[in-house]
Amino acid sequence: MNPYQVSAEEFLRNSRIPIRVLPTEIDMYEEMANIIISTIQKNNGHAVVICPVGPIGQYPILAKKINEQHVNLRNVWFLNMDEYLDCNDRPIPDTNPLSFHGIMNRLLYSQIDPSLVMPPEQRLFPEPGQETQIDALLEKLGGADCCLTGVGINGHIAFNEPPTPEESISDEEFRRCPTRCLDISRETIVNNGAHKIHGALDIFPRRCISLGMKQLLAARNLKVYLYCDWQWGIMRKIALEPASRFAPASFLQLHSNSEMVITEDLLRMSLDS
Repeated sequence: MNPYQVSAEEFLRNSRIPIRVLPTEIDMYEEMANIIISTIQKNNGHAVVICPVGPIGQYPILAKKINEQHVNLRNVWFLNMDEYLDCNDRPIPDTNPLSFHGIMNRLLYSQIDPSLVMPPEQRLFPEPGQETQIDALLEKLGGADCCLTGVGINGHIAFNEPPTPEESISDEEFRRCPTRCLDISRETIVNNGAHKIHGALDIFPRRCISLGMKQLLAARNLKVYLYCDWQWGIMRKIALEPASRFAPASFLQLHSNSEMVITEDLLRMSLDS
């Protein structure tokens, strides 16, 4: 089956990942915020949430709901998936417009009532030199209750970039990858650089740190949200082709509680639209 030539109806019928369609991108942000709050409430105020920066539209909505509903986060842990690194494998400064630390502070933590927000030590990022510590902490906390994220143009989730064909790693080994520092793929540099810093690719970071596939796939509830027109191709590839390290998000096929949520517009796109 050619993943790029089947109809929308065939795509839904043959997807190897459970799929749900929402009307608009805004509906996705609303849902993501609601899921995080309901996860906290169902766990009596205790929760571990893996957070992306991409998408980010859910965070202002989440902050508003936390404040309005007086959701106390003192026993909640937010663990970001990844961060860009400089050429010396240090996180880029918070003042850099690409900084995930800076984005989370601006859109979420600074917007929550100080009496409700969790302490800084529970707003975590993977840090270079502390990769094993963050994995051990996540395991000590019992794993993540939910991970709600996007998908890169080459199928990465977090910055788990697909290996090059010459790299000697099996699908199973890739699924067990831990948190680590790694190179950002050329596809990601070009796509993210075009959309986030207007194509100034010469100043785009080449390195990153990322939670591993092992940590992401261990989340009890794992959802990917797709709404950009450039995600149409990878959406079809990860849903219709067998799970593979060459399209990492395809491993949602093997997760017991995963879902791909897409917009109506993305569903109805075709190669000639």
